[in-house]
Amino acid sequence: MQAETGRAYEVFHTDCPARAAVDHVTSKWGVWVLISLRANDLRFYELRESIQGISEKMLAQTLRTLVEDGLVWRNVQPTTPPQVTYGLTEFGHDVGEPLKELLDRITRRLPPREA
Repeated sequence: MQAETGRAYEVFHTDCPARAAVDHVTSKWGVWVLISLRANDLRFYELRESIQGISEKMLAQTLRTLVEDGLVWRNVQPTTPPQVTYGLTEFGHDVGEPLKELLDRITRRLPPREA
C-alpha cells in the first residue's frame, strides 16, 4: 500500500493507520454497514433496521470509526430531533464493492436453503 506522500504503509505493523482502517472495515459490523450503504444513503434508524442484530451503541460506534476513516459521510439536519443521514464516500464505495462481491460469491456457493 502506498501513501499519498509516496511512503509505503507498513500494514503488518500494529501502529499503521491503514491497518486500523482494515480492522474497522472488517469488524463484525463494519462490513454490514458498508454493504447496507452501497445502494442508498440511510438515516440512522433505517440503517439499524437494515442490519438485524446490531445495537444502537454498536451502530453508533461503527459509524463513528468509518466516518473518521473517511469511508462514510455524515449529514446532520438541524431539525427537532436532528435528522442524521449516512452515506458512502468515494473511498467507501471503492472499499464496499469487493465486500459486496465477496458476499455474492459466498451466497452463490452455499448449498440451497431449505424452506
